[in-house]
Amino acid sequence: MPLVVSLLVLVFAAGWRIAAVHLPALSNFAPLMALTFCAAVYLRDKRLWLVPFAALLLSDLYLDHYHATNFGETWSWPSMVVRAACFAIALLIGHWVAQRKGWLTLLGGALGGALFFYVATNTDAWVRDLVYAKTFAGWVQALTVGRPEFPPTIWFFRNTLASDLIFTAVFAGAMELAALRSGQPSLLARRAAA
Repeated sequence: MPLVVSLLVLVFAAGWRIAAVHLPALSNFAPLMALTFCAAVYLRDKRLWLVPFAALLLSDLYLDHYHATNFGETWSWPSMVVRAACFAIALLIGHWVAQRKGWLTLLGGALGGALFFYVATNTDAWVRDLVYAKTFAGWVQALTVGRPEFPPTIWFFRNTLASDLIFTAVFAGAMELAALRSGQPSLLARRAAA
């Protein structure tokens, strides 16, 4: 059963990210980071922690092809590594939250993961994109307004933050409800006792 659920989550998460390309209002509004974070908080089987990475890789491959075909730009593999590193950090944050159980640490972890992703990926864009001056002002541009032909990067951060908080609430709520329905205590509390 966990394999079937994992495959469904993988398809859903990768599909959502791909659909966002065709629905610009959903840019950076995706469940992947929250899924990664919550996997470390709730799932004891660490193999399942790889599901978000598979969804990230599959959707990155599609998005790279999409951008190359439509805009003549390809994503560089170092940028893919930066995104994967952000997901690895989300796992570490989730593992840390699992050791310190509580709704406040869950919220703080989701916020921390979103902020880290925003700063890391926009710093990567600043380093690699020739449009940005390699100065402090260029870095600030990468973090706030971005490239003139695209919406401001702070707008993408708003979507990232909103999606991380919403999907973390959905995943955590679903896990807590499942525990409650089966007569078990809160999974956050149970992990504290483990």
